[in-house]
Amino acid sequence: MIRVIVADDQAMVRTGFGMIIDSQPDMEMVGEAADGMAAVALARRLRPDVALLDIRMPRMDGLEALRLLAGKGVTDPIKVVVVTTFDLDEYVHTALSTGACGFLLKDSGPSLLVEAVRAAVSGDALISPSITVRLLRHLSPPVPAHNDSGLSPRELDVVKLAARGLTNAEIAERLFIAVGTVKTHLGSVHMKLGTRNRVEIAAWAWEHRLVNEL
Repeated sequence: MIRVIVADDQAMVRTGFGMIIDSQPDMEMVGEAADGMAAVALARRLRPDVALLDIRMPRMDGLEALRLLAGKGVTDPIKVVVVTTFDLDEYVHTALSTGACGFLLKDSGPSLLVEAVRAAVSGDALISPSITVRLLRHLSPPVPAHNDSGLSPRELDVVKLAARGLTNAEIAERLFIAVGTVKTHLGSVHMKLGTRNRVEIAAWAWEHRLVNEL
């Protein structure tokens, strides 16, 4: 079973997410918290497979909780998906750069929430389609166009498609290569860029203005 905790200051949201999660045959909500400090304590105690965190919560916001649970330097990070009403640029940027395994809007719907949990568990990441293009392309000022960080041309192709939200299978079909080859390229990309998940790869690609090149 995929064990999930939910942190949100609204009881109705926690209940709703719990119903969605518990309706899946391979998922269960094992705990809930109404503020960031309680979420961190709960996550450290239960060690869930995925933590769903709201951003605006009392005592400690979700972004600070994310930093404590999955930020750089955390020895044994927990996979966190940020689920919020607010799609502000700075929230997305902070969440992605801090180690979130996904960024969803609360109105994304049950199926996308379930997809995001599964993606996080599998080492993938999911961002609400409604904010991917609109927000990620503005994450930071342009950088030199030829700053490829040592990626090969094929690795750059994979990065560009991953940043658009394509799955490994879709990337393989688009580039006429095997899914296993896509995974190999992504592993190499992680090593070269120092990224830990697809969200960070996507952020890097958007920051380097690579997405519109393919």
